[in-house]
Amino acid sequence: MKNIPDRLALITIGIFLVSMIHISLGLVGLLCYLSPLISYLRHRDKRWCQRYCPRASFLTLLLSRISRHRKPPANLTQMRVKRGLLIYMGANLFFASMSTLMVALGRLEPLDHLRLFMIFQSPIAWPQLLEWALPDFVIHGSYRVISMLFSSTFLGVVLGYLYMPRTWCSVCPVMTLTTPIVKTKAAN
Repeated sequence: MKNIPDRLALITIGIFLVSMIHISLGLVGLLCYLSPLISYLRHRDKRWCQRYCPRASFLTLLLSRISRHRKPPANLTQMRVKRGLLIYMGANLFFASMSTLMVALGRLEPLDHLRLFMIFQSPIAWPQLLEWALPDFVIHGSYRVISMLFSSTFLGVVLGYLYMPRTWCSVCPVMTLTTPIVKTKAAN
């Protein structure tokens, strides 16, 4: 861990580790959704993606030696794929938020396990070292946040292994959202 990107990778690892102490601590993962937005609104550039993204640092650190280092296929990085992933992740965030609200209102049973890609129950139980009595909606929301982070990190690792370590970055919803606006700003 000699440089800043290596240290940033620890944030990704840390979020998963603290969520194994107690799932509610995984709510810190919401920073993964808010930080890029705040950075973009403040600087109006891709500073987050290029310098500060913990997931990009994690993928680089984990995969730089084991990746196949192949160029990703052109169809993977087409705008329709990027937009599709953006819509999927947006829908995932929407459903996670709405289901958490429904649990809080007592209209839905809480989720107490990880789900992969919003659909599949994880075959592995997420370890919990501590048991705290918290409202069901907090537990539910925490599992939803960690499920989204785990699913996108898993996809990033698979893409990074098959192609270049940071292939995920080329389809990342944050990059997809900011690219057109940054290009417009550069053209002015």
